[in-house]
Amino acid sequence: MTRWLLTGGRGMLGQDLSRAVEGIGDQVVATGSADLDITDRHAVREAVGDFDVVVNCAAWTAVDEAETHEPQAFSINATGAAHVARACAERGVRLVQISTDYVFDGTATTPYAEDTTQRPQTAYGRTKCAGEWAVRSLHPDALVVRTAWLYGAGGGNFVATMGRLAGERDVLSVVDDQHGQPTWTVDLADLVVRLVGAGAPGGYWHGVSAGETTWWGLARAVFEGAGWDPERVQPVGSEQFARPAARPAYSVLGTERLTAHGVTPVRDWADALREALPALLA
Repeated sequence: MTRWLLTGGRGMLGQDLSRAVEGIGDQVVATGSADLDITDRHAVREAVGDFDVVVNCAAWTAVDEAETHEPQAFSINATGAAHVARACAERGVRLVQISTDYVFDGTATTPYAEDTTQRPQTAYGRTKCAGEWAVRSLHPDALVVRTAWLYGAGGGNFVATMGRLAGERDVLSVVDDQHGQPTWTVDLADLVVRLVGAGAPGGYWHGVSAGETTWWGLARAVFEGAGWDPERVQPVGSEQFARPAARPAYSVLGTERLTAHGVTPVRDWADALREALPALLA
């Protein structure tokens, strides 16, 4: 029986990944930051122990706060990732590092391939990019799985926010000039389990839903799926919601490497959303 350790395992993805691992009959231990601080090199080395697979979900994900707290974000997203990678490499443990679309510049017009050069434009993106480089350098066999626009029942996210705001406002203004792939954490967890099970080679992989939309398109889909009037959701430009960290205009990730290695990509985002909505809006 394979034994899995999930760092940052109490978060939205970690909760669904725990269920996915248990679903295939494997053992899983999910740690939160209170259980395991990945910035502590010695604690990480001890925690990795005799596990067969480690998935590093631990991350500083507060994108705007990272602009003024980059050293703190770096300590988790880069230094912490390096500690995990080193410990796994020393013990021959399979590692999956969860990363992000923010490592790219967001200016493309076609999906970013897995081998596209990283050009992060924000503090968060820079720290996650540094984490990717550290993991690839210290543990070349590690899987670096980039994802984007995550939502799930185990934490705060855009889909749940739309559900809450629908009960508070008659009309919602949502940006319609940022493109991406809404990805359900249940689907990403399933992909991670399948990649490990398939013995996928190390390197970069993209774990996102098929298709693409905008935040406005996603919000309308939520309203339609819930039986609410989608005309209550009005499109606006990003300039209406200025944020400390610039959001990428285009975050669509290509998944050709999955297909090339015989791994079925994640289904279309709209199909996943329809299945996810009942639990998310309950």
